[in-house]
Amino acid sequence: MILALILALSAGALVGMQNIFNNKVNEKAGSWTTTTLVLGMGFAASMAMGLIFEGKQMFVLQNMQPWYWGSGCLGVGVVVCLVQSYRRLDPTYAVSIVLTSELFFALLWDSLGWLGLEQIPFTLNKLIGVLVIVGGIFVFKLSGETKKQKKMQMKLDYNA
Repeated sequence: MILALILALSAGALVGMQNIFNNKVNEKAGSWTTTTLVLGMGFAASMAMGLIFEGKQMFVLQNMQPWYWGSGCLGVGVVVCLVQSYRRLDPTYAVSIVLTSELFFALLWDSLGWLGLEQIPFTLNKLIGVLVIVGGIFVFKLSGETKKQKKMQMKLDYNA
């Protein structure tokens, strides 16, 4: 259990760091170049690590549903959408929306038993949990706008 928590926290930290790097690449190279670089380097790193740790066993893919082969294409959508949302929103706001969306859809797919998942009953507690997170995003965004408005007012006052 502890290892799972450490891995989940590490994944969150790595995704957050990757999003920052992707955003910086996007500022110089554009969205599709960023996506190509991110996924290309990810492919190369994954292939190298897979060969080191699994060897030929890496290519044994038995009993896999055909539609799962397209999961890498979902990564294109992930990177493009994240890079574009970072550009248009504050990074923290964008990530909080992405994480809330991820949680909502995980809850939906778990509850319906879609995509090969074991069906887990939907409960009021789960819904309340998602709604609390959504409420937190609204509070976060509203407080952020207030700070921006204060900065703008200070600039106006300074220039006057």
